[in-house]
Amino acid sequence: MLVGHATWHGGALCLWAERTGPDEPVPGVHPFATRDFSGTSYEPLVRGAFRVELTMSLPTLAGRPLPSAELGPGPVDDEPELRAWRVPALVLEPFPAMALLQAAEHSGDVVAGTDLRFLCLLAAEAVHLAGRGQVLPALLREDGDLVARWRPVAADPARFRALAAAMPAACRAADGGRPAAEVLREALHGMVDTAVRGVVPHPLLPLRRGAVPDRLPLAERWVEALTGPSAGVAREPGDDPGELIAELDAWAAASHRPSGPLRVCFRLAEPGAPEFDPAPESALAPAEPAGRSGHDDADTWRVEFALQGTDDPSLYVPAALVWAGEAASIPGAGEALLAGLGRALRLFPDIAPALDGPAPDGLVLDTAGAFRFLRQAAPMLAAAGFGVLLPQWAGKARLGMRLTTRPDDPESAAGAAAPSGFDLKGMVRFRWDLAIGDETVDEDELEELARLKTPLVRLRGRWVELDERQLEAALDFLRHPRRGRMTAAEAIRAIVHAGDDALPLTGVDAAGTLGDLLSGEAERRLTPLRTPDELDAELRPYQERGLAWLAFMNDLGLGALLADDMGLGKTISILSLLVHEREGGARPGPTLAILPMSLVGNWQREAARFTPKLRVHVHHGTGRHRGGELAAAVAAADLVLTTYGTAARDAEALAGIGWERVVCDEAQSLKNSGTRQARAVRGIPARSRIALTGTPVENHLTELWSIMEFANPGLLGPRAAFRERFAVPIERDGDEQAAQALKRATRPFVLRRLKTDRSIISDLPDKQEIKVYCNLTAEQASLYRATVDDMLAQIAEADDKRRRGLVLATMARLKQVCNHPAQLLKDGSRLPGRSGKLERLEEICAEVLEQGEKALVFTQYAEFGSMLQPYLAARLERPVLWLHGGTSKQARDDLVQRFQDDPVPAVFLLSLKAAGTGLTLTAANHVVHVDRWWNPAVEDQATDRAFRIGQTRDVQVRKFICVGTLEERVDEMIERKKALADSIVGTGEEWLTELSVAELRDVLRLSPDAVSG
Repeated sequence: MLVGHATWHGGALCLWAERTGPDEPVPGVHPFATRDFSGTSYEPLVRGAFRVELTMSLPTLAGRPLPSAELGPGPVDDEPELRAWRVPALVLEPFPAMALLQAAEHSGDVVAGTDLRFLCLLAAEAVHLAGRGQVLPALLREDGDLVARWRPVAADPARFRALAAAMPAACRAADGGRPAAEVLREALHGMVDTAVRGVVPHPLLPLRRGAVPDRLPLAERWVEALTGPSAGVAREPGDDPGELIAELDAWAAASHRPSGPLRVCFRLAEPGAPEFDPAPESALAPAEPAGRSGHDDADTWRVEFALQGTDDPSLYVPAALVWAGEAASIPGAGEALLAGLGRALRLFPDIAPALDGPAPDGLVLDTAGAFRFLRQAAPMLAAAGFGVLLPQWAGKARLGMRLTTRPDDPESAAGAAAPSGFDLKGMVRFRWDLAIGDETVDEDELEELARLKTPLVRLRGRWVELDERQLEAALDFLRHPRRGRMTAAEAIRAIVHAGDDALPLTGVDAAGTLGDLLSGEAERRLTPLRTPDELDAELRPYQERGLAWLAFMNDLGLGALLADDMGLGKTISILSLLVHEREGGARPGPTLAILPMSLVGNWQREAARFTPKLRVHVHHGTGRHRGGELAAAVAAADLVLTTYGTAARDAEALAGIGWERVVCDEAQSLKNSGTRQARAVRGIPARSRIALTGTPVENHLTELWSIMEFANPGLLGPRAAFRERFAVPIERDGDEQAAQALKRATRPFVLRRLKTDRSIISDLPDKQEIKVYCNLTAEQASLYRATVDDMLAQIAEADDKRRRGLVLATMARLKQVCNHPAQLLKDGSRLPGRSGKLERLEEICAEVLEQGEKALVFTQYAEFGSMLQPYLAARLERPVLWLHGGTSKQARDDLVQRFQDDPVPAVFLLSLKAAGTGLTLTAANHVVHVDRWWNPAVEDQATDRAFRIGQTRDVQVRKFICVGTLEERVDEMIERKKALADSIVGTGEEWLTELSVAELRDVLRLSPDAVSG
């Protein structure tokens, strides 16, 4: 097995691989590393690559580098250290490097490591920037030579910072490591340059075939180098590149985002639209103009110039009002407008004629010019920080395909969906149409559009973007059969895979049982299945509907994703299905449930409680059955429970058994599709598969692809195609059409209900979240200031290699200070009277116990929990249970049972990482987060240990925050910019390492109100 790795070093992609079964070790050389890709899909792409040996700083334990996650490393007891290893690698030329990065993630014989996957993501980013025209040419001096390069237009700083924070350390581990931002900038620039050269034709190609004059001007040699295979610009005597470099640098500077309170804004007005609508909402989102003149065929478009507030876009002042003197209340309005238009001229040269006059207020364009503005100028201007306002139809009203299906037997169209009487092999009648929105387009109209040869056309009262590629796709569509019969299974596949960017699938109209399935509302349309007689519980109405849906999907042989919110009873839903299918004496094959280790005991208990007649076998631990014993144990069982780790280790044995179904609980464990664990689970054959998860997408849409690839292999196509078609357009561009297409493709196979939906569950109590603000003691404040001052002093003198480690170490120290000085000092000193958090925690726990109730207390630090447990037990004179990563499975189960069953009020102290998922602790109706993980999803998962079905009381959730510290400022950031917080805090605190010293000082500073009086 080979795991591909890559780093960006020396301006190039350096590739190496990690393997199992190393050769005889050589001192100082990575024992698992190789650069031999013979016999793999990488071989043609690396042929002729330059061979090097890199020195890389890698995590090391017991004198050996730790294997990567893709090789399934086991737990480690000690803290790894960074150590330099010599790694044989290949240096790829730019074009083979880009080709490999675009193919690596769907290679079947080399598993991409996290570092290589990140660089694949970066390559896609570069291709995206090049495709949208967000690039500018440059002339640079590199090692004394002149080179022509393409550079990306200044991107959103938050996007850049999020990418830098997400960069795996291995991407920059060569030669002791470099700052993530530096490596990211260098790699992105190199990939953008390659991406542009791969698609831009060479304008001087004929000249290079013999028609080149003896001496071309420098500017023409630069253009030739921009589009040729070599970036070098030939030098001639007398060349003075300074003027050209300065001009190009000024052009690049024009793309930088403005920092003042005002920015220039460009509004595209279609023919017949009023020049200016003073209503702010009209200015911000121009609607279809009400008072058209009726000249629909007029070829007159207008780009209106205006000033707009940088922080307050509702401040919108058209240029005509500025020049009329009606913006006197805005200081410097005229100067800001002229300066902005001057910057924009470099990015949007078409406005040059409009700037000839003394009071430029807009630009008149023909239809072709308006289309160029939509497709080319608008994205570039927006990326550079200018305001851009487009008509509401822009990018939305597109030509697409629509599929209509009807049952071949008209009688089957009536009635609700039912598992019986429906067969995926059954025939349906279908018809394909061209449509714009809800309006179909006939062949005559399409031919007229093709005749007009204009990219913007008025069709049935609305403007439509229709470029040549879309027209060709539509005309080709008309050449294929558009009516006929096909199986229901073929119809499902057609809906998932039909359409592309040129001609997307925009609508489906299906009737009968197939329509119920495709609607995503089959659960609501199905007749609920009553609670099975052998189930020792009474299912809630939504669970009876869910059981009918699971049985429906099972009868069809389709995989299912049960994505109910945490706490709605996904486990009992599967147990109900197993009991239901055994009613009447039926004996289906065994079901294999693959679980996190922490859930094995929970499944055992729920099966024993609710389905005591089900035969359950646990396949886990050193004494588990193998070979014939395993086959015999499975044959005697209805339900087999195992863990993800065991399934990966015993994949071959489990794959040799005939399973009725495979169920994966907490299926987000499969989100990284290339890991050994995910591949092993997907390789276990079964008649059907069910994935259970309350968080089908934690960070990226490719996680949904990985889970769906388990449930219905091949349904969403190859991962690379899924990223290109869905993940990138939705995550990066907010593409609504791609989002709708993905929803349409997945909703037949996904059932998701939320606890907050009162139509689903009306008797779940409320959850009240409270922020508890704590002051620091004088000792804490002193330690906090000293820690910040020490870090800032060291950073001021440190090189870039040390900066990252200093910031992260300081973050950990400051969070420990906010908890308690003894946690930072590790001196075993006394606890009382030294921490505002501890004092408040003690008060809250005492109040909870006095009320006869129970509380869960979460901390992310096991060492702090070990300090708190004996202290709180002594002060409260009540049991304080303590569960952490070192707690054995049996002890964990005993603690949970004791807490749930013992009527004595108690406090359960838990490590957030070890106990944040997989436990039912509804005996508690209070949850306290002593220190923050700074990822809302992780905290919500921990809170849902108590806030779930079985909870009969309102749940109070308290989140501790130290006033005036980094805890308060990061919490404010999460609340203020939730979407950005998800991309930043999802990777921990690493985003802080890229801040300047001044920015760090502002985030970490201690406010005067932090210390208690």
